[in-house]
Formats: sequence, C-alpha cells, structure tokens
Amino acid sequence: MSLGLKSAKSGAVETAVIIAEALAIAMFVRVFFYQPFNIPSGSMKETLLIGDYIFVSKLSYGYSKYSFPFSLDIFDGRLFGAEPKRGDVAVFRKPNEPTVDFIKRVIGLPGDEIQMRKGQLYINGTAVPKVPAGEFVTRGEDSYRPRPIPVFEETLPNGVKFKVLDSNPNGQLDNTAPYKVPAGHYFMMGDNRDNSTDSRVQGEAGVGYVPLENFVGRADVIFFSAAVDEPGALRLWSPWTWPFDIRWSRFFNLVR
Repeated sequence: MSLGLKSAKSGAVETAVIIAEALAIAMFVRVFFYQPFNIPSGSMKETLLIGDYIFVSKLSYGYSKYSFPFSLDIFDGRLFGAEPKRGDVAVFRKPNEPTVDFIKRVIGLPGDEIQMRKGQLYINGTAVPKVPAGEFVTRGEDSYRPRPIPVFEETLPNGVKFKVLDSNPNGQLDNTAPYKVPAGHYFMMGDNRDNSTDSRVQGEAGVGYVPLENFVGRADVIFFSAAVDEPGALRLWSPWTWPFDIRWSRFFNLVR
C-alpha cells in the first residue's frame, strides 16, 4: 500500500511540474514572441472581422514597456527596435489612454503629410491609387437584412496593396485638413474608412499620432474566427450550431 501511495504522489507531482512548465513556456512565448488578440470592432473590415483571433508578433518592432504585462515603467523607448513599415497592420496602445489596445494600419511615417479629400487618401500631396474591387456584404446589429458596402483596393507608395470599405466618399472623416506626422510618430487608419476612430481624430476623443513606443507588435496571422457580429451568430446555448458559426476559411490566413 505504501508503495502505491508513494507512486500516486509521485505521479501527481510530475503532472503538476509538467503543467507548470507548459504554462511557463506559454507565458514566455506570449511576453516575448507572439501575443493573441481578438477583434472586437469592425474598424478593420474587410481585412479583419469581429470575432477574428490573431497572433501579434512582438519581435517585429522590438520591445517597449507596453510589450510586457502591466506595462511596467522600467525603461523608455524600445529595445531591439525596428520601425513599422507603411501598410503594416499593427496593435498599439492608445496614446491618451495607454491601457487600451487598438489595431489599425500604418499609413503615415514620421515627417509625412496625410490628407483625405472626398474619400481619397493623399500622402505627401500624391493621391494613393484607389480602384473599385467589388462589394462587402454585412448585416447591421439590429437587422438580418444584408447591406452591401463598396470595396476599393488601395496601393501605398511602397507597393503594399489592401482593401478598404468606403460606403460614403463624403463621410465625416473623408475631407480633412493636412496632417503633418511628427518625428517618432505614425499615422494610423482603419480599413473601414467610415467606421474607424483613428489618427484622423485628434484630441482626447481620438487616437492622434502614435509614438513608436506605443507599438505592441504586428498582426501576422488569424488563428481562429467565429461569426459573432451577425444576429443569431455563435449561439453559445446550442453547441450543435457551432460548426456553422465558425469561419473555417479564415483559419491561418495571413494578415495583409
């Protein structure tokens, strides 16, 4: 009996050690390499949808205090830093509310002049090519009726191509004064141009220019997706419907 009891205790200890090691490895990966995030809003449609789960690479831009849990203020600037590239989809801390994570696309680099005119993006006085690319069908939160939104493909000066939604070329943020991006800062915009609070909105209510220190990492891949933004989707009380609520085709899609 004593040998059996000793063996059971030994097995329990080994199991606990394995679990602790697995958690430590997972935490190490999360802190230094890849952190998971979920998408709670439609500001990046159609690139990212509500209910997408993504891995964000912290190696892409190096490390700042915002790369670590609790954002401990133990150093300034970035370690092993690399500059975000125009067109990157990046997670960052909102400058005037640094406990809040945002995800947008890098549009303006330090020193750039950014402006919107009638829904057309201009970088340093030159219009960014914008061509029709079909429609994106969505549903409102209180309606099952499909609503098509025009889709356009934009091509940034460095050749990065991506899709944007633009339901109204004269929306609230489609005609702006020029923005001059300060040194060490970046101009971020959502791909859903008429439904994104981004660097076009200055002051306490907006995002404004984003300091390099505030970047958490680059969005790299979608690892899970569920249709949570449509009426009746992902019914937790009916697990037999889950296979139909999950967007299987989005698994392991690269974020571009």
